[in-house]
Amino acid sequence: MLAASFVLVVEVLENLAYLANASNLVLYLLKFMHFSPSCSANIVTNFMGTAFLLALLGGFLADAFFTTYCLYLIGAAIEFMGLLILTVQACIPSLKPPACSLVNTKTPCQEVTGGKAALLFAGLYLVALGVGGIKGSLPPHGAEQFDETTPQGRKQRSSFFNYFVFSLSCGALIAVSFVVWIEDNKGWQWGFGISTATILTSIPIFLLGSPFYRTKTPSGSPITTLIKVLGASIYNCKSKRPRNAVMGMDMGSSNTTEINNGKECNTKQKGPSQTLTEDLRFLNRAVGNQTAHPILQCTVKQVEEVKIVVRIIPIFMSTIMLNCCLAQLSTFSVNQAATMNTMLGSLKVPPASLPIFPVIFMMILAPIYNHAIIPFARKITKTEMGITHLQRIGTGLVLSIIAMAVAALVEIKRKKVAAESGLVDSSEPLPITFLWVALQYLFLGSADLFTLAGMMEFYFTEAPLSMRSLATALSWASLAMGYYFSSVLVSIVNGITRTFQQPPWLFGSNLNHYHLERFYWLMCILSGLNFIHYLFWARRYKYRLITPESY
Repeated sequence: MLAASFVLVVEVLENLAYLANASNLVLYLLKFMHFSPSCSANIVTNFMGTAFLLALLGGFLADAFFTTYCLYLIGAAIEFMGLLILTVQACIPSLKPPACSLVNTKTPCQEVTGGKAALLFAGLYLVALGVGGIKGSLPPHGAEQFDETTPQGRKQRSSFFNYFVFSLSCGALIAVSFVVWIEDNKGWQWGFGISTATILTSIPIFLLGSPFYRTKTPSGSPITTLIKVLGASIYNCKSKRPRNAVMGMDMGSSNTTEINNGKECNTKQKGPSQTLTEDLRFLNRAVGNQTAHPILQCTVKQVEEVKIVVRIIPIFMSTIMLNCCLAQLSTFSVNQAATMNTMLGSLKVPPASLPIFPVIFMMILAPIYNHAIIPFARKITKTEMGITHLQRIGTGLVLSIIAMAVAALVEIKRKKVAAESGLVDSSEPLPITFLWVALQYLFLGSADLFTLAGMMEFYFTEAPLSMRSLATALSWASLAMGYYFSSVLVSIVNGITRTFQQPPWLFGSNLNHYHLERFYWLMCILSGLNFIHYLFWARRYKYRLITPESY
């Protein structure tokens, strides 16, 4: 736990550096780069989606070529360079488009173009590349510090994932409160500068834990195993080998090389049973056929590992819609709050600070879940997990359905107030408190807590040892797919509604003319259908047996 504590502290700083800008970026693009609301929303979702999708690349590199230790340092250095570019652009007026008034429609604002746009996107996507490396390496690096061959070690690892989400929330709390306030009141150059300094500070803190870390060395590309088994199954598809032939493949023992306190040690671990399982029988053709090309010769262990990966893919696909809902927290929800009264007494709250509500709730709920709910569930169910990973994920999916219904009702109320106040075409704040929008943040924040921690532990626990970094990165890839799907969904909705009416649901510079409530109802329906799809696969999933021989 001492080694993992360095990872948790670093995650606070890393998420602070990333989320401080991501949560408020839509307003920066709107006010200073002069993109439209829908274009700004799509840029943000594409940027965040790319960052999380690149976590797959980070996980792959950690498993195949680098250690999780080295990959974090590389990712942090790249993110630092990206943030430095954004800081320089924010500091120098000549690197931004001319200032203008968004209210004056006679002289439209000039959208950023050319070299200035290239500088903006270079900085953004260097940050995305660095974040991908960090997200793909840091969670599995922390999880590797525990002895998973004992119940106590597995319980501590489960606690680590809960507190990893807690650390995410701590970084987010500082980001969406202090740093966002700095950006809105002192200037974006200060906000980017704080993020740059924070990610730089995280590097020496991470290095301080070096004497305590235990790091799994790369064991070859997990993608090679996947392609090899799938290729052998197809190659042997026409084999006349008897269906019940004995698999006499030499399993041997799997050797895991670890570095503990700077010393390498080889630990022999027993492989799984040599008997092929009956599910996904098509893949069983990959072994036992001596006529196959030598490069396609597979062991039973390799086939069973690929089966594990194939079984978790439907669960992964079922979480994408939830993250599409979460994408709204950084886009349309911020725009909604920006049109409302953001005063709390005499304090003016930046719209991008709205995530402070789910963040605080997650920080309160995470320790309660770990120290009260889980022990109680273990006593009731008499099981080691108490609440299964899939039950946690399912709870998050249900909460996302409720959140979208609440969001639609709040938007109906907001537009009604705008109409009654005669402020539909005005830029003045509406006489309705932004705390109404906080309701959808609370439900989506709760959904994120249940689902993200559940996904990360599920993928790490179920995945083969050689693919754990890549599998854990599926948690972030799900976020990426959700953000991308949000952009695609906005484009599809605008394309379809444009053919039936003018203007489309989500088009223009005035949010009061949007039909955002219809969009939220659509997402509520899609989330409900997705939950049915999830239940179909979750009820049929069989957990990998947790025994010392499994590791």
